[in-house]
Amino acid sequence: MSLHPTLQPYADAWTHSIEAISELVQPLVEAEWNRRTPCPGWSVRDIVSHVLGLDSEMLGDPRPIHTLPRDLFHVTNDHQRYMEMQVDVRRHHTAPEMTSELEYMIIRRNRQLRNESRDPGTKVRGPLGTELTLGDAMRRHAFDVWAHEQDLRTALGRPGNLDSPGAHVARDVLLDELPGVVAERADAPRSSAVVFDVHGPVEFLRTIRVDIQGRGTLETAPALGPAATLTLDWETYVRLACGRVTPEAAADRIKTEGDQDLTAAILRNFTVTQ
Repeated sequence: MSLHPTLQPYADAWTHSIEAISELVQPLVEAEWNRRTPCPGWSVRDIVSHVLGLDSEMLGDPRPIHTLPRDLFHVTNDHQRYMEMQVDVRRHHTAPEMTSELEYMIIRRNRQLRNESRDPGTKVRGPLGTELTLGDAMRRHAFDVWAHEQDLRTALGRPGNLDSPGAHVARDVLLDELPGVVAERADAPRSSAVVFDVHGPVEFLRTIRVDIQGRGTLETAPALGPAATLTLDWETYVRLACGRVTPEAAADRIKTEGDQDLTAAILRNFTVTQ
């Protein structure tokens, strides 16, 4: 038995991104590990710690027993507290400790993936005790690691991999969230359509159509006479969707047409990560 064919793209995306992260951080001196990243409240060290924590849980390792400090102002909900545990426990680790743990984790995860024979529908444990399928877990994980690779690239001034395997997984994950953003959170009018025209390393044209009941669906067919159209580049799309930049800060990279109240509501509600 070997990895199920539908899981292979997620394994490939993870491998590509984790090796890129390892290559990015290997030569860093101690001070560079403290650089701020676009991820609120997290440094380069914190991002790598988070990725290590995610992968250790994919391996089934026990979570650390650790009490969070009370002054972490970027931690505001249970999900963030859950994620912060793996980060805070490594905050005093040195650069060699971080890189050696990362190298060892990559070896262990590669071995796990080589021996993975479970069906994609197998239920596995997710964050905060949630249950999800192995396919969903691997897909989400590939997206997370690619997004954090981009955080590190921004912090270190090393842009790249905006069209890597992880980028295409990220596109699909973020597109799945769009109907909820438009129809529910931005409360788009019923029987309307909103078009997203994204250009750059990853390009797509998608329509969110809102039916008479107010439910949104994702379509590849362009809409005639949409209520609104948003045109932006792929990197800006990702940074908005991941909460790395505000609509105001990215205004010069976003072109909007149609109902301006609607486009403003969409952009206000565009962040889909927690």
